[in-house]
Amino acid sequence: MKSISEFLQTGDWKGEKHVPVINVPENIKADEEFEIKVSVGDEIKHPNKVEHHIAWIKVFFHPEGSKFPVEIGTYNFSAHGEGSIVNEPHVTTKVTLNKSGTIYALSYCNLHGLWENSKEITVK
Repeated sequence: MKSISEFLQTGDWKGEKHVPVINVPENIKADEEFEIKVSVGDEIKHPNKVEHHIAWIKVFFHPEGSKFPVEIGTYNFSAHGEGSIVNEPHVTTKVTLNKSGTIYALSYCNLHGLWENSKEITVK
């Protein structure tokens, strides 16, 4: 049986325009609200045209010791140069955590497939 993990790509976001960039503090206080920012194309702008675009970003949190991650959100980008509207794949959400763990982000490019990144976060 094939696994979807076979199709996940990653790389250094400074040299690869498809990798989602996760911006969160490394340390946060338990139960204190903070922002998670995820974007694609921070160093090298991704073309967001009808023929080549980032369709969505998904963000997950996997708490230490838990079997499964929890989906924080799915963010769809619907305008890719249609008319005069261009979506830029940048999302911000606010969350509270009470456990350390890992933030995961997936992005989907209609031409180049699935891309992933992750970042550890420590709750004090």
